[in-house]
Amino acid sequence: MNASEAVPPAGEGDDLPAVAPQLRALRRRAGLTLEAAARSAGLSPAHLSRLETGRRQPSLPMLLALARIYGTTVSELLGEAVADRDAVVRAADMEPTHAGGWTYVQTGAPGRAMQALRVQVPYRTQGDIVRVHPGEEWLYVLRGRLRVRLGDTAHLLGPGDSAHFDSLTPHRLAAEDPDGVELLFVHTLLQSPTASLCLGHLTGELP
Repeated sequence: MNASEAVPPAGEGDDLPAVAPQLRALRRRAGLTLEAAARSAGLSPAHLSRLETGRRQPSLPMLLALARIYGTTVSELLGEAVADRDAVVRAADMEPTHAGGWTYVQTGAPGRAMQALRVQVPYRTQGDIVRVHPGEEWLYVLRGRLRVRLGDTAHLLGPGDSAHFDSLTPHRLAAEDPDGVELLFVHTLLQSPTASLCLGHLTGELP
């Protein structure tokens, strides 16, 4: 099922506040055309236009996708007041998010120029996805072994190893062992039409 099929019409599905007043302003703030934003979100431009005019209501997964594309938070998409940012994030406040088989825990404050995450990568999940986007990434292996492909070069990282690279370098990440791998992960959040660009699935195993 694609993203557009998962979005119920206004008045159906999840009981979410009206977000139409925010969507267009945040898209423009991110410097995205309607076509570019729709393509990144897996929607048609007509469908995104209906979301922006309030004729359809997005589901929660769609809100998460749009927040990522626009470099913002779901709270801002919903028009909620942004609380003062605290320098300290308590363990009890860290809520896990699951996507593509991976588990993400946000370990930094929202709304910053960088996003800090604790990531659990199970074996054989997303290892064939090549990512390319503006910015920088830094990762540190806490547990397990991580196979990292940067351009044409493959690296095997163990606990205590780290990698810091330009995100425009095509990169792939995969757990090397059946027990998976756990990482600390920091990356810049750039408001760019290519911020979520994925070049697609490649065949074969990482060398």
